[in-house]
Amino acid sequence: MLLTDKIALITGAARGIGKQIALAYAREGANIAFTDLALTEEAQATCDEIAALGVKVQFYASNAADFEEAHKVVEKVVADFGRLDILVNNAGITRDTLLMRMTEQQWDQVIQVNLKSAFNFTHAVTPVMMRQRTGSIISLSSIVGINGNAGQANYAASKAGIIALTKSAAKELGSRNIRVNAIAPGFIVTDMTKKLGEETLKSFVSMIPMRRGGEPEEVAKVALFLASELSSYVSGQVIQVNGAMA
Repeated sequence: MLLTDKIALITGAARGIGKQIALAYAREGANIAFTDLALTEEAQATCDEIAALGVKVQFYASNAADFEEAHKVVEKVVADFGRLDILVNNAGITRDTLLMRMTEQQWDQVIQVNLKSAFNFTHAVTPVMMRQRTGSIISLSSIVGINGNAGQANYAASKAGIIALTKSAAKELGSRNIRVNAIAPGFIVTDMTKKLGEETLKSFVSMIPMRRGGEPEEVAKVALFLASELSSYVSGQVIQVNGAMA
């Protein structure tokens, strides 16, 4: 059991990649705190799945893009669980359109939810982990944050910002034995990507040398590695999970 008795907080984990990370951690013995905007049926189902694995789980309704709410969630997690060992910044949205058509609102929404939320929670957990003199912070970036993509200027900028935040935080926090890393998934098959339509999906897959999209569970395996002592000397890194997609 790689994470026995560890406490992990995962944002936006009611479904998709976040949910699979939560389940992967729970299977390895971690107790799970996770957030989403509201306790929907989907979020409750995720709670039940995690609890069935025999660990403690607690849901927190929170807008990750709100600085004060993020800090209150971290305070509650520490009060409820006693400590906090792992943070996964997973909350994210898309508002795709060409740059010339993009509204200020579409830009601001994506930057707020994707990038500011990562800052909010990283800022909130830093004093906790510094006192503990240990911790692992993992943020979900994207291949788009490395290569860019037409129609996703806002999303690409937010995910590139996460990489810069990760590398800077790793340099600041390394002396306190806090590791900070990012994961940059490529084309992962989720409910969000399934909405793109069959032809669009085929065009994406044709660009991937492995000739398939990734599964959320495959991203979760990398998140498990980064949360555990298997990666005890890995910090400031961006691990791409993309099937060799350029």
